Amino acid sequence: MRLVHRRPLLAGALAAATLVGVVGVASSASAATGCRVTYTVTSQWNGGFGANVAVTNLGDPLNGWQLTWSFTAGQQITQYGNGTVTQNGGRVTVGNTTWNAALGTGASTSFGFNGSWNNASNPAPTDFALNGTPCTGSTTPPTTPNTPTPGTPPPTTPPPTTPPPTPTTPAPTTPPPPTPSTTPSGAEATIVPDPSWTCGRSTGIVPPTRGRLVFRATAQLGAIRDVGVTPYGHRRILDIRGGTVTGDRINGSILTGGLDLELTLGNGATELEQVAILRTGDGTPIYLRTCGVAPAGDSTVRIVPDFEAPNSSPYAWLNTGTYVGTRTVDTATNTLNLAVYDVAGVSPADPRVQLRDPAGVTNQPWDCLTGSGSRGAAVFTETVTLGASVSVGASKRGTRNIIPITGGTVTGRVTGTVLPGGADYQLIGSTSTLDARYVLSTNDRELILVRNCGAFGRLVPTFEARAAGPYAFLNANTWLSSDPGSAPGGVSITFYERR
Repeated sequence: MRLVHRRPLLAGALAAATLVGVVGVASSASAATGCRVTYTVTSQWNGGFGANVAVTNLGDPLNGWQLTWSFTAGQQITQYGNGTVTQNGGRVTVGNTTWNAALGTGASTSFGFNGSWNNASNPAPTDFALNGTPCTGSTTPPTTPNTPTPGTPPPTTPPPTTPPPTPTTPAPTTPPPPTPSTTPSGAEATIVPDPSWTCGRSTGIVPPTRGRLVFRATAQLGAIRDVGVTPYGHRRILDIRGGTVTGDRINGSILTGGLDLELTLGNGATELEQVAILRTGDGTPIYLRTCGVAPAGDSTVRIVPDFEAPNSSPYAWLNTGTYVGTRTVDTATNTLNLAVYDVAGVSPADPRVQLRDPAGVTNQPWDCLTGSGSRGAAVFTETVTLGASVSVGASKRGTRNIIPITGGTVTGRVTGTVLPGGADYQLIGSTSTLDARYVLSTNDRELILVRNCGAFGRLVPTFEARAAGPYAFLNANTWLSSDPGSAPGGVSITFYERR
């Protein structure tokens, strides 16, 4: 049986506890390959569980691998995020992805999955084998997980698979230290954004706590990727890998496929764009796009969230509300925290903090760029692998369909990989519009933020690379994109010079 991507499971427990460690080293006269495996149950609930598997190659270098094991108590894998997985009875085979096919001696990789169990016994597998060679050395005895109490909510998404190591950007220029604001600041001030990045609140973003709390959310982050100083400022990209949402009227989870795009300007102020996918406890998907700003020296970003919930759902009220909130990042726990308030009827008032962008610096765009002209020389081609789509359905702007990006390869004047994270947040209506956001990692360890946006036949990409790096030429907005074409596991896209 070949498993394919399925819709995410509903609402969930995210607390992780390592319940089992399985360690083994193959031994034979010719011992070409050995391995060490750690199997961890990260969460468990009535009828289901999440697990993570880490494997280290202790033998000869591999270029392509399969890890096999057997479940002995009727467990079944129900959802898997990357690569390939097959299950025949209790026998499971997991294959590599494009980005972790090469597994050198001493190298490790890991992946996660969701599974089902019978609530009586969930023993860890003990017969792991890498490319057919058993990992049969010293083994830690498996520990049976505790049976959860009735009513424990199931998780929304499978434990995230481990992405490739985050490239280290070569010596990015450090932005100047924040300059203390000369105007009133603090949680109770109205923040007036620069006219280039108003977040739809040109007269000011009011203090959130003047309104009524709607929900709090904690997003678990994957990689925090430092692009370096680009034409707009110092760019960081935070990969959203899951999380929880709690409130009086809405509860649920945050799915993988979101990005938090943080820009620190030369004067120390912050401009933020964030895209995220929520799923409520009853399975309703909600698209969230957020704009934010913060004065220099303030680590709390004032945000203006915009929701797209299905018009036919119990959460359609989110489509017409007036919301502001806060966003903070906790690097100790690798989490991103949101608090969203309904501020309908709350007007901007003193004290105020007026933000101004540095003079002479290019302003980052909020909307898709448009461009005319014809295609010139090809620049590079991407083959992008995709996850299972999340359909919001008919909402206030049309029908939103979100397709997570799980990886891929890049060839041409740019060579490297498409990193897991981000998605195509496409809008289907009288004119269908693609809006893909994701990150490229080049073979020489540079990061490039990509937004490919527009109607079919009129896609205009924008790239954001380190201004002092080898791919700074991409920062010029002089490119065109092909429409996505079919490719194994996803799509193929070619970018062209515009003439």
